[in-house]
Amino acid sequence: MSIPIPQIAPDDPRWTKRGAIYVPAGDGITKWIAGDVYTVKVHAKNTGGRLGFIEASVPPGTGPVAHVHNRDSEAFYIVDGELEFLNGDETIAARSGDFLYVPPGVRHRFKNNGLHTTKLLFLFTPGGLEETFIQGGDDPVPGVPVPQWDMEHFAQYAERTSHLDLATDILPE
Repeated sequence: MSIPIPQIAPDDPRWTKRGAIYVPAGDGITKWIAGDVYTVKVHAKNTGGRLGFIEASVPPGTGPVAHVHNRDSEAFYIVDGELEFLNGDETIAARSGDFLYVPPGVRHRFKNNGLHTTKLLFLFTPGGLEETFIQGGDDPVPGVPVPQWDMEHFAQYAERTSHLDLATDILPE
């Protein structure tokens, strides 16, 4: 069974309308946060607020602290590797090819308990939370390993992003 798809006439304005956002491999805004590498491929400013999309490299032993977004959704796709995901009071052993969707109001975090760096993609809907990566993260330094953050560095991150309306709460594990 096939689904009929209406044809667009060449004189229809949608035939030539452009608006796709193209971000070549290696491009985006890359920041270091707490030992991880995050590249914001597209953010709310590019998408009319609809979404933010991030590519991440999470080395062994790293990942964000448990938190909850009170109005935003977050979705994750593991490209390569494995992560332990916190889903409220449940832990999920996620691996390459797995997808997780976290609606607003759900405590979550991920952590790489494996031996190798994990690659994942995630997005925020609506867009906006990715701005915390852009404004709060450190600029990469070529040839230097990504540093782990101490409590002072986390405090600096909080200060750099305090003006943003995050609607996010940090929750202990």
